[in-house]
Amino acid sequence: MDYPFTIAEAAAALRSGQVTSTELTRGALARIRRLNDSVGAFITVTDDVAMAMAQRADVDFAAGIDRGPLQGIPFAIKDLLATKDAPTTANSLVLDRKWGDGYDAIASARIRSVGAVLLGKLVLSEFALGPPDPEKGFPIPRNPWDLDRTAGGSSSGTGIAVATGMILGGLGTDTGGSVRIPAANNSHTGLKVTYGRVPKWGCAPLGYSLDSIGPMARTALDCALILNVIAGHDASDPTAATAPVDDYTAGIDSGVRGLRVGVPVEYFYDHPMLDPEAKAAALAAVEVLRDLGADVREVNLPHAALAKEANTMIMITEAFAYHRLDMASSKWRHYGAQTRMMIGRGAFYTAADYVQAQRFRSWFCRKSAEVMADVDVLVTPTMAEPPGPLFGVDPAKRLLQPSFTGVFNLTGYPALALPAGFSSGGLPLSVQFVGAPFAEATILRAGHAFQQETPWHLRVPAMAESSAREAQKAGVA
Repeated sequence: MDYPFTIAEAAAALRSGQVTSTELTRGALARIRRLNDSVGAFITVTDDVAMAMAQRADVDFAAGIDRGPLQGIPFAIKDLLATKDAPTTANSLVLDRKWGDGYDAIASARIRSVGAVLLGKLVLSEFALGPPDPEKGFPIPRNPWDLDRTAGGSSSGTGIAVATGMILGGLGTDTGGSVRIPAANNSHTGLKVTYGRVPKWGCAPLGYSLDSIGPMARTALDCALILNVIAGHDASDPTAATAPVDDYTAGIDSGVRGLRVGVPVEYFYDHPMLDPEAKAAALAAVEVLRDLGADVREVNLPHAALAKEANTMIMITEAFAYHRLDMASSKWRHYGAQTRMMIGRGAFYTAADYVQAQRFRSWFCRKSAEVMADVDVLVTPTMAEPPGPLFGVDPAKRLLQPSFTGVFNLTGYPALALPAGFSSGGLPLSVQFVGAPFAEATILRAGHAFQQETPWHLRVPAMAESSAREAQKAGVA
C-alpha cells in the first residue's frame, strides 16, 4: 500500500492487515535516514527500541490485543519530555545529562502504554525558547517546504517530522505558540490544550503558569486520537486539571451547523504587520465554516496587543526564575547565544512588572470569558506571515510583530492550528480555531469539518513525496 500520512489511515490499515507495524516503522526509519540530515528533525533516533516496539505491536495484533488507535503507530517525543529509553537534552548543553534518566514523563508514559512506536527524541528551540545555536552541535531545524526558511519553534522537530512523514504523530509543548507555530510553518495540525488538561510532570519547564503539552499530527482527527490518550489528571502535577476528560473523537463528524463563530477583527485582522495572504487564508476559512452552516459574527477581544506583551513578560520572568542559578554560573556560555540573551531579559523585569502582568492577565481572562459566552469558536490567523528566513531575522521586527498564539496561552484557552493554504511563494499558511476552557472537542470538531472541505492538510513537501516513493520501491513501506 502507499505510505499512510495520517494516524487514522494507518490504524485502519494495521487492523485490516494491509500493513504491519514493523513495515510502517521500517519505512519511517528509512525516511529519517534519508531526510534528517537535510531538515534536522531528530536529535536521537532509537532504531532498536522502535523495531522492538513495532514487533510487540504486531504480536499483540495477532493475539487480538488492541490497545487503541495509536498501537503500532510511528511516533516521537519533543526532547523536553523525559523518556526512559533515550536521553533528554532540551536541545541544550546546560541540562544535566542525568535529568530524566531512566523514566518517562507522564505524557510519554501514556503514549507508550497504548502501544505507539517511539522512534526517538525531536529537535526544539533550546529550552523551548532560544533558536538552536549552530555552534552548540545540535541539528538545525529547517522548513521542508523551503530549507532556507524557519520551521518555527519551539516544537520545530515535531513539526518537521510530521510534515515529512517521519512520524505520524508526536508531542510538542506550547507556552507562547510552540505547538501551533511549527504546525503552521510546516503545514499540518497542532493543538494547544487548555492549561492543565495534560499533566506536565517530567517535562522541563519554560513558563510555569503558561506551559502545556499537546498533540501534533496531520489532521484534527489525528490530534483527537492522541489527546484521548494523554489528557487527564495526574496527582504528580499540581497544575493538572481535574475536569472530566471527553472522548475527543465522539461527535467529531457532527459538523458545525449552528456553531457560533467569532471573528475578532481588532488586532487579529487589522494589524499593520499582518501579511495580506495570511489574512485572506484565515478569512477564507471563516467562509468555509459559514457555508457549512456556522453562525459567523464579528467580536472584539479588547487589548489583545497588551495580552501578547503580558504573556511574553510572564514567560521570560518565569524562565529566568528556573534558569537563574545556571545563568549566574560558568554555564552562562553553555547556553546558545540567543537563548541566554532571551532568558537574561528576565533579570531586568521587576517584581512589580510581574505582578502587573498577572493583574492584567486576570482582567483579560474576565473579558475573554465574556466574549466566549457568546461564541463557541474564535477564528484568527495563526501567524502574521508565511515562514520567514532561517537566519538573519531583524530582532526589532521580531519584538514588534503581533502574536496571535501567545494571547491564548495567557488565558489558558485551547487553540488549534490548521493548514489553510499556501502563499504565492509556495509557503504554508495557517488558521487558528480557539475555544473556551476544556472545549477541545468543539474546536477539533470544527477543525475536522474544515478539513473535510479543504485539501491543505493532505499536501506534503516534495522531499517527503519522493522519499515515500523510494521507500515503496525498496519494499520498506
